[in-house]
Amino acid sequence: MTDANAKDRPWLIRTYAGHSTAEASNALYRGNLAKGQTGLSVAFDLPTQTGYDSDHVLARGEVGKVGVPVSHLGDMRMLFRDIPLEQMNTSMTINATAPWLLSLYIAVAEEQGADVAKLQGTVQNDLMKEYLSRGTYICPPKPSMAMIADVAEYCYKEVPKWNPMNVCSYHLQEAGATPEQELAFALATAVSVLDELRPRVPEEDFPTLVGRISFFVNAGIRFVTEMCKMRAFVDLWDEICEERYGVTDPKMRRFRYGVQVNSLGLTEQQPENNVYRILIEMLAVTLSKKARARAVQLPAWNEALGLPRPWDQQWSMRMQQIMAFETDLLEYGDLFDGNPVVDAKVEELKQGARAELANLDGMGGAIDAIDYMKGRLVESNADRVNRIERGETVVVGVNKYTASEPSPLLGEDGGIMVVDPAVEQDQIARLDAWRDSRDADAVRAALEALRTAARDGKNVMPASIAAAKAGVTTGEWAGVMRAVHGEYRGPTGVSGAVSNKTEGLEEIREAVDLVSDKLGRRLKFLVGKPGLDGHSNGAEQIAFRARDCGMDISYEGIRLTPAEIVAAAKAENAHVIGLSILSGSHVPLIKEVMELIRKEELDIPVIVGGIIPDDDRITLLGYGIARVYTPKDFELNRIMMDIVALVDPTAIAAE
Repeated sequence: MTDANAKDRPWLIRTYAGHSTAEASNALYRGNLAKGQTGLSVAFDLPTQTGYDSDHVLARGEVGKVGVPVSHLGDMRMLFRDIPLEQMNTSMTINATAPWLLSLYIAVAEEQGADVAKLQGTVQNDLMKEYLSRGTYICPPKPSMAMIADVAEYCYKEVPKWNPMNVCSYHLQEAGATPEQELAFALATAVSVLDELRPRVPEEDFPTLVGRISFFVNAGIRFVTEMCKMRAFVDLWDEICEERYGVTDPKMRRFRYGVQVNSLGLTEQQPENNVYRILIEMLAVTLSKKARARAVQLPAWNEALGLPRPWDQQWSMRMQQIMAFETDLLEYGDLFDGNPVVDAKVEELKQGARAELANLDGMGGAIDAIDYMKGRLVESNADRVNRIERGETVVVGVNKYTASEPSPLLGEDGGIMVVDPAVEQDQIARLDAWRDSRDADAVRAALEALRTAARDGKNVMPASIAAAKAGVTTGEWAGVMRAVHGEYRGPTGVSGAVSNKTEGLEEIREAVDLVSDKLGRRLKFLVGKPGLDGHSNGAEQIAFRARDCGMDISYEGIRLTPAEIVAAAKAENAHVIGLSILSGSHVPLIKEVMELIRKEELDIPVIVGGIIPDDDRITLLGYGIARVYTPKDFELNRIMMDIVALVDPTAIAAE
């Protein structure tokens, strides 16, 4: 044991937070800081993440649901009211609009009188994982990579303590990545960014810029594997920095990462068990000193049910504080050095990741391998789902030990916080007032300067900061980027040959064939994601399984309006429509879909999947939805049979 005075400093303690409005989120942040939180982690709502103002048609139902809406400088000013940014370490989970949100942040810091060179924090700024898993991209990969580099180049010169990119493997694991894939895909992304940055700075300064790249990772329930994965990350990053880029200073090769532990494994069934899962997952990123996270944010026990309340976030924060301040963990060196089991597992993961990295390099790097990586993730996730269905992967309370007492944690509010629907109209009213109050000529000039910088390949950060100060909105900034660079639609990963890995499909395939013969054509199942929710894992797995069952699948990916979905269903003469929404916007969006279906006089049953509270389930059934599925409905084969029965109940009876 070391001397008590030589204790390691604890990691930054954060909660990922933001909701409703900038004013409400500001109160939440100040409350969390008063409770002992040591850094901020800002969650933005989907319109902000995807570059739309709160009154855009695609923003309908999404405003303030999964984060805070920030449409202009006034919103950002309110978000950090009475929080001195020069003294704060702020993480902003933002990607496609990262240059814009960082510009707003810098503008507010300057208003506060802060020395911008002293600002500390991180902007995620990783579009690769958006293409592969999260879906909040705007522009195609190459111009997006240039904007990532713009932020890094600007920060290196003007905001040297800021981390300009947080290579995010978190959502890769949420999308089904194996540990080897998570290692390889994240490291390949970092390599692509550094290759883009290398010509932009003097050779002697490049190691400093390498040292500012950070990572944001996931830690799942397989504790030993996850802890070894983190040690493998440390070794592989050191290897890449030294061998590929010639960085000799060990400090600049250090693997710096923050973590949010796994949300994919949180269960709707027996949700109180999630507390144990979160604690065990945190151990994987704190016990090994060599691979300890620099910042930790934990999900709340009830995130599989809906939006956590402040008390739920406090509970997760207390878990970190007990580990950091009550235990003796920080008084010791690394507990796993020299352990033969750990060393062997680390080497196994490194070998698998190196092989995948070589494969990606042979394809031209991460940018050119997006379709390949997306397909691999969907396949890996399908394997994960299959193992749970077969009981090979035990999930307590889901496929084993399912008998349960009612949870006393689920009070009258259902154990979650519900955003007031009036928030959206209030936000739009403030947006209208902001537009009316600004100098229109200054806005036009700022947008033209931004357009020129983007078109001419100049760094967009100075023009973005000037636009922020002029009163430009989030939608206007992103509109310029869309106009100059175009808009991207990512791969879905569900096309290709039928999988032979899924068991128990023979009966379903026979039922699909029987119904298709009666219909005179293949049973057509249209899968749609209305609104801005980019969490496409569920939709992809439903489409992937339905295709394997022999259905004719139509799935165009994310970010569609209700009108586009209904028009597609009519044009393709779909037999069943399946809608997936996990952002909390299911009630208004599905209501609109059903109204359009009735207006078009279509007789098509609609099923819905998502994180849907019981009260909302009743509401959706009242709209005419045929089936409502939530995370507890993990048996995809049963859902497939439900789809067949909706088209022809006699086919199931015949079976």
